[in-house]
Amino acid sequence: MNMSNKLQEGRRDFLKKLSLSGGGLMLGFSWFDSEAAIMPAIMAHPEIDIAGFNSYLSIAADGIVTIASPNPELGQNIKTSFAMIVAEELDADWNKVNVVQAPLDTKRFERQATGGSGAIPHSWKRLRTAGATARALLISAAAAKWNVPADQCTAENGFVLHKASGKKAGYGELAAAASKLTVPTDVKLKDPKDFRIIGKPIKNVENKNIVTGKGMFGIDFHRDGMVIAAIQRPPAFGTKLKSYNADEARAMPGIIDVVKFQNNVAVVGRSSWEVLKAKKTLKIEYEKEGEGLESSADHDRFFSALMNSSDAKVRRKEGDVNTAFRDAAKIVKAEYECPFVPHNALEPMNFFAHVREDGIELVGPTQTPASARKAVSDLLKVPEEKITVEMTRLGGGFGRRLKTDYVVEAAELSSIIKKPVKVIWTREDDMGGGSYRPAARYRFEAALDAAGNITGYTCRGVGINMENSLRQDNFPAGAIDNILLDTVEHKSPITVGAWRAPTTNFLAFAEQSFLDEVAVAAKKDPVQLRLELLQKAKTRPAGPVRYDIARMETVIKQAAEKSGWGKKKGVSQGFSVYFSHASYVAQVCDVVMKNGKPEVQKIYAVSDCGVVINETGASQQVMGAIVDGFGTAMYGKLSFKNGEPEQKNFDRYRLIRMKEIPEIDASFVQNGIDPTGLGEPALPPTGGAVANAIFKATGKRLRKQPFIDEASFLK
Repeated sequence: MNMSNKLQEGRRDFLKKLSLSGGGLMLGFSWFDSEAAIMPAIMAHPEIDIAGFNSYLSIAADGIVTIASPNPELGQNIKTSFAMIVAEELDADWNKVNVVQAPLDTKRFERQATGGSGAIPHSWKRLRTAGATARALLISAAAAKWNVPADQCTAENGFVLHKASGKKAGYGELAAAASKLTVPTDVKLKDPKDFRIIGKPIKNVENKNIVTGKGMFGIDFHRDGMVIAAIQRPPAFGTKLKSYNADEARAMPGIIDVVKFQNNVAVVGRSSWEVLKAKKTLKIEYEKEGEGLESSADHDRFFSALMNSSDAKVRRKEGDVNTAFRDAAKIVKAEYECPFVPHNALEPMNFFAHVREDGIELVGPTQTPASARKAVSDLLKVPEEKITVEMTRLGGGFGRRLKTDYVVEAAELSSIIKKPVKVIWTREDDMGGGSYRPAARYRFEAALDAAGNITGYTCRGVGINMENSLRQDNFPAGAIDNILLDTVEHKSPITVGAWRAPTTNFLAFAEQSFLDEVAVAAKKDPVQLRLELLQKAKTRPAGPVRYDIARMETVIKQAAEKSGWGKKKGVSQGFSVYFSHASYVAQVCDVVMKNGKPEVQKIYAVSDCGVVINETGASQQVMGAIVDGFGTAMYGKLSFKNGEPEQKNFDRYRLIRMKEIPEIDASFVQNGIDPTGLGEPALPPTGGAVANAIFKATGKRLRKQPFIDEASFLK
C-alpha cells in the first residue's frame, strides 16, 4: 500500500468512527472562526474528504453524539471536558455522548497540542458554538416537521419538545432532516446559570479502558512486523561517542541488528527483554566535547559568581531603588535555590515509526504532534504531507513530551534499518538522558520604612540555560514604587525544558517565602501584607499591572476564611498565592508538631480558573498539582557529577509516598467568567505555603529545595 492510500485509509478509519448509520447530521466546525457547515454527503460516503473544516460533531440516527478531540490526552481530562462543553450547548443526553481521538491534521485543527494549560481557554467558544449550532438546526427541523414556530420549541436531554402540543422527537430521528437546512450564522449560547452538565462531577470517559488495562498508551502500541529498539546514549552531558564494540550483543538471541547513529548505539531485536539484555553487553568509549563536564558543585560556584555579575539583563525597573534602600529603616535579604528535577512520567519515553519510500507513519505519546512531524520532516527531508501522526494516550507528560527527541530517534532509526520500529526508553534512560527543570537561585532584597511598608524591592534570578528566570510582571510588581528585577543565565551542556508550570513552579516558592520574611520583619500578618500591596497596586500602581487585582484578592480572602486563618489552636499555618496561566490560586498549609517534628496535615486551595467544566476533573487537577508541588519541594533533587546524573532510578530519587500526602481541600471561585488554565496553576503556590507553615511551627526558614536536605528534623 502506498502512502497516499495509507493517508486515505487513515482518514476513512477516523471518519468511520464519526459516521452515521441510517442517516444523520455531521457538523464540522472551524477551530479558527467557529463557523459551521452541514456535510450531508458524509452520511452515505464517509470516505469523502471535506475541505475547510478541522473538527467534527456528528449525531447518528440512534441519537449518539460523537465529538473528535484533537488535543493529546495526558490525564488532564480534556477528552471528557471537550465532550461536556458540546453536550451542554447541544442539550444532549450525556449517556449518549461519545468522544474519539483525532489524528494530527493541521489543515482541520488549530493548536493541536497539550501544554501551557491552554486547551480549554482556546476551545471554549468554538466547542460551545458547535453544540449550539447543532441544537438550533435540530429545533428548526422539528419545527418544520410539526409546522410550528421554532421559537416555541425547546431542546432537552437529546430531544426537541413542543410543549404546547406535547410533541417530542429524538435527535436521531431529526438528524437527517436537519442536515438539509441552512446553517445559522449566529446562534445564542446558554446563560451559565442554565448549565446542567458543565460544572457537574462527570466521570472520565476513558475510566473503563484505563482500569481494565485496555491498550491505549504508546507503550502498549503494537504493529505486526515491527521490531523493538533500546538505545544507549552518552551517560554524561558534554560527552560524545568515541568507539564501540557490539560483537557480544549481536550474538545474543533475538537480536536483529546493532546500529550507530549520531552519538547513539541502538540494539534492535524481537522483544524489549532481549534488546535490554543485549544493550548491557555493549562496550562503548566516550570522549569529552566542549568546555568540560559539570558537577553540582560547579553549579554552586557559578550561581555565587553570577549573583554579583555586572552582566545582568534588566527585566523591569520602576522608580529609584538606590534611594529607597539608602533611606530604609530596615532591609530584608534572602536567597532561595532549587535543583534540577526530572519529569518522572510514569510511562517512559517511547514511539513507533515506520519510514517507507512513499511516506512515514508515526504513532505514540506526544504533547506536540505537529512539532514532532516537522522535526522528522526536517531530519529526513520528507514533506510533512507525507507524514502521518497518530496520538495515543500519554502516561504523563508534564512538559517532557513537548520535546521531540524520542520521536526523531524512532524515525531516524527506522530509516536506517528499513523496518517499522518502536523505540522504548528505560527508567534510567528517562532520568539520565532527559530534559530537566533547570536549577536556579534567587536573591531578594526589600527596603522597609518605619511603618513596615515596602519602599524598595529587588530580585536577581540566575538560571541554568534559562534566558529569563523571572516573571517580571507578576505580583508584587506594580505594587511597589521602586523595583529592580534582573536575570543572568549560565549556559550548560545539560538539557533543560518545560516542567509543569515552567519557571513559576520554583519562582513562586521563592517569591512567596520572601514575602513572608518581609511580613515578619514588618510585624504584619502575611495575608494582610499581600492585601495591602494589592490595594496599593489598585489605587497607586507603580508601572503596568498585568494581573487581575480583584481575582487575586478574592482567592486570598476565600482561602483565609475557609482555612480559619489565624484562628486554630495548636496548628501553624503558612500562606501563599500565585498567578499563572491566567488563573489565581491561594493556599493555606496547616502544620502540626508530632514527636518534635512538623507534619503537614492539610492544604487548602482556592482556585479562580473561571467556569469549572468538570467538578471532578478540576478537583483532581488541583489535588494532583498540590501533591506534585509538595513532593517536589520536599524531596525532589537531581544532582550531577562530571556531567552524569547521580539519580537514575527511584532507588536514589526520592518521590513523595502515599502516606505522606496530606488532606487537600480544593474549592473554586464561582465568578462565571470564561475558563482560564487549570492543569498547572495550583502547583506554584504549594512550596511557599508549606515552607511558611514549617517556619511558623519551628522557627526554621527553608530557603533551599528539597526541604529534606536543608532541615534534618524533616527526615
